[in-house]
Amino acid sequence: MSTPATRNTAAAKPAASGRPRMPLADRVHDRLKADIFDFRLMPGDRLSENEIAARVGASRTPVREALFRLQREGYVETPAGGGWQVRRFDFARFDELYEVRVVIESAAVRRLCARAERPAALAELEAVWQVPTARRTTDSTRAWHLDEQFHAGLVAAAGNDEMARMHRDVTERIRVIRRLDFTVSARIAATYDEHAAILAALADRRAAAAQRLLAAHIEASRREVRKITLEGLYEARAALADTPA
Repeated sequence: MSTPATRNTAAAKPAASGRPRMPLADRVHDRLKADIFDFRLMPGDRLSENEIAARVGASRTPVREALFRLQREGYVETPAGGGWQVRRFDFARFDELYEVRVVIESAAVRRLCARAERPAALAELEAVWQVPTARRTTDSTRAWHLDEQFHAGLVAAAGNDEMARMHRDVTERIRVIRRLDFTVSARIAATYDEHAAILAALADRRAAAAQRLLAAHIEASRREVRKITLEGLYEARAALADTPA
């Protein structure tokens, strides 16, 4: 009979490649989360523990663990009738999180402009965003990741670990809605222009201008995702399905 210690040892046993295998509940969690982000699972879709277990080749226990974790993160919910479903978009909640994001990033910009030495991270961001049109990505998934790295990079470069931690939490909670902003090609192009302008203001230590540009940039993103309808979500899913892996 196995003990908790021996079970934990077995769970941590390296795979054939020599790398530790990710716990099954974590793998199920990551797979479901990816399905939500890429809209293979849509807001309001019902989820069956049995169906998920059969699809991933697992028992219901790790599936349930994964679903409870997704519930804590705000991606799934338990409707009145029981069971599970993908959480519907709550735009009032997203608006509040966007406001928090503006406060944190504006404070980071102010700190960046006040620093005696220019952080090397800003030069790295300029190398990504202040580029000719021909060098810009048009891939929505790539643009989404780069955008997250831009905003996280600004906050991290400000040098306040608690501010960065709070920003990571807000980013996680609005990630699924921000994903939509990059299913529209015009928004990818606008993001390059807006990021480049913010970086130019930071390079000149024009804190007020950088804060104004940053707030306008975030507001433009918020307004864009506010326009999304259920039909738009299906179109976004189709666009992502056509994107090369």
